Amino acid sequence: MTREPDHLPARLWGVLAGLTLAWGFNWAAMKISLSQIPPWTFRTLCLGLGSAVLFAVLRAARQPLAVPKDQWVRLAMLAFFNITLWNVLIAFGLTMTSSSRAAIVAYTMPAWAIPLSVWLLRERITRRKALGLLLAMAALALLLRDSIAQFSEAPVGLLLILSASFSWALGAVLQKRYPVRLPVGAYTAWIMFLGGVPIFVCALLFDDLRLLAQLELRPALGLAYNVLIAFAFAHWAWIKIATSVPVTVFSLSMAVIPAIGVLSGMVFLGERPSWAEYTALVLVLGSLVTVVVPARQAR
Repeated sequence: MTREPDHLPARLWGVLAGLTLAWGFNWAAMKISLSQIPPWTFRTLCLGLGSAVLFAVLRAARQPLAVPKDQWVRLAMLAFFNITLWNVLIAFGLTMTSSSRAAIVAYTMPAWAIPLSVWLLRERITRRKALGLLLAMAALALLLRDSIAQFSEAPVGLLLILSASFSWALGAVLQKRYPVRLPVGAYTAWIMFLGGVPIFVCALLFDDLRLLAQLELRPALGLAYNVLIAFAFAHWAWIKIATSVPVTVFSLSMAVIPAIGVLSGMVFLGERPSWAEYTALVLVLGSLVTVVVPARQAR
């Protein structure tokens, strides 16, 4: 069995850069879209159309899509934690707080994922990884410092986003413990589709789909960004990285995304960063270095 690298290989740096920008700027896009599209419908369109785009691309490239019969239960379980819970909890939580603060809380994921990976996967915590986690958590603490009052006024939104963060962390660990025998592209398309099925049903039951006929340009563009960039591309990129490196490396690699989320809120929603947010950006970049630069090169 090939041993996983203890850092992010150079071949994945471009994938991480694309993922970071795609998901970082998506927080503002989601906030804009959810101003007119109900959460169930929004996630239905993102997952349904996003998986359809990915299936079409894979089919055109003649990539295998068949799922082995003994893998369906495992696939459905991973889809539930990684896709269903995350997407529903984030969509509803985002309607109750700002996009930048939602991004910050959502990416407390390493604080959950690293202990879970030590417990369930027996991953080692090196000094470099411990430093990376410390820097990432310090950045999040700085970013949360100015938001305590806001969250105390909307505790439900905070709890929803924290629950989404834990669900993603657990799903990432289970994904390593119970891998599915599928190529990355096919696996991504299938978990997006299967994870979206309960959401499709809820959209039909609870939302008025006729509201889509009144959709304005900005929410429509936000939806298009989600379907093509944040789902069809970024979910593939996320799984590509998550299945190639240990959970500790993967989760710390995600730490820079909330900083981009804060920037997107500033650019598209008029939210203004403070000194704490600039300092946090430096800290998360330092955290990223601990898992991007190999240990020997760092010495």
